[in-house]
Amino acid sequence: MTASTQKQPSFPASLALLALVAFLIVYGIVFAGYPTELVLIGSGVVATLFALFHGHRWDEVMGIMADKIRTALTAILVLYSIGLIIGTWMIGGTIPYFIYYGLELIDPRYLYIMAFLGTAIVSTCTGTSWGSAGTIGVAIMGIAAAMDVNLAIAAGAVISGAYFGDKLSPLSDTTIMASMVVGVDLYRHIRHLMYTSLPACLVAGLVYLMLGLNMDVAGDKPDTIVQTTLQLESLFYLGPILLLPALIILGGSLWKKPTLVVLFLAALCAVLLALTVQQMPLALIAQAAVEGFDVAMLGATQPALQTATLNEALVTLLNRGGIYSMHGSVLFVFCAFFFASALEASGILRVVLHRTLEYVRSATGTILASLAAAMCIILATGNSYVTFFLTRELFAQQYAKTDLHPLNLSRSLEDGGMIPEPLAPWTVSAVYMAATLGVATLDYAPWALFNYTGILFSALLALLGPWTGWFGIRRGQAAPATGTPLAAHGEPAGKPL
Repeated sequence: MTASTQKQPSFPASLALLALVAFLIVYGIVFAGYPTELVLIGSGVVATLFALFHGHRWDEVMGIMADKIRTALTAILVLYSIGLIIGTWMIGGTIPYFIYYGLELIDPRYLYIMAFLGTAIVSTCTGTSWGSAGTIGVAIMGIAAAMDVNLAIAAGAVISGAYFGDKLSPLSDTTIMASMVVGVDLYRHIRHLMYTSLPACLVAGLVYLMLGLNMDVAGDKPDTIVQTTLQLESLFYLGPILLLPALIILGGSLWKKPTLVVLFLAALCAVLLALTVQQMPLALIAQAAVEGFDVAMLGATQPALQTATLNEALVTLLNRGGIYSMHGSVLFVFCAFFFASALEASGILRVVLHRTLEYVRSATGTILASLAAAMCIILATGNSYVTFFLTRELFAQQYAKTDLHPLNLSRSLEDGGMIPEPLAPWTVSAVYMAATLGVATLDYAPWALFNYTGILFSALLALLGPWTGWFGIRRGQAAPATGTPLAAHGEPAGKPL
């Protein structure tokens, strides 16, 4: 099939296919509850058949997908490295150390602000909003219930802190995925998030502090926190030396060293800590690195350990990590790449965007449109990964035309396409948070301040850009057009942090 026999799809046909694909994704994921990977493959098949009907070849779809995977290979290796990091940091005691002192920071006299800061610390160190909400969040809600304070505000503070850490943690799968999809360096992406995340954090923290100062929260810590901290003390040696792996990550970021090298050195440091400080056998350390950490492994050095007596929520948080734990994320990447490649080969996005985005000519309009699109997609599908890939395919070329650096797009993916998710009652995250914290979504949503002030500050930077010299918005080094290899726009694979 030659290029001359390929037919440009019409606008009505392109719009119809886009609507069909949107319906398949929303219905399949939200209403039917089908596995996201299966929905993506099915939607990709539909788009592929459309492309074949218009004169494209199957080899073209596979070629586009191969280009995407080849340029994203480093990012896929980073995903596996994060699994390695979590497994080794768990058995080495680094993550338990952070959890322990995160719990110690909770002061009943400043419940709301400490709920926000405590979950933020744990979530940043573990990279999971669900894990921090399900452990320290549950403990905080116990404090709130015992003191008869406003449970909705407490739950909102927990969720705000959990998503602050999830958004900025280099261990977070969504943070990694947002940078990978756009093709920017992970640590540069995190630094660029600060322009919107820090103001949102300050506003949320100030409100929680003011609310807390107006109530009487005197008293001792409840048994749930005391029990958890005592169990962590009995399970691990908890000393400042356990900060070394985290300092390696911090130093690598500041000195702009290659991501994979920094992650490997941090994991190696955790292995040495597990051997020398925690005195764990090398065989179990290797098992934790590959298959994930399990509290039962500590029985090798603590024969009297009975895991059944441990706090169930604490065990759930600790039992995680390992290279195997990232298989699902990598599989999702392949399915998403197939779907995105089929959409690209069909040409429908180019046709629809050419018609709809001709009214968006400014950098401000481009950022606002991408934020709105990402928020609509995440609220419709409840899946950040789908949102990231779709929004990138829709707006990468428009960001290039308006001379916006890809870092702005990766930030918009998280501000608009990740943190608003628990605010809609029909999303999986909202269901989880409501069930875990015992507060209805519509009750805690007004108090999850960080989850919507983040997108407000992102929009504010775009609106004020022409008058502030584009403060917080990087211009130049424009993103590639849709379909251009991800690593081709100033962020080649292996580039220093």
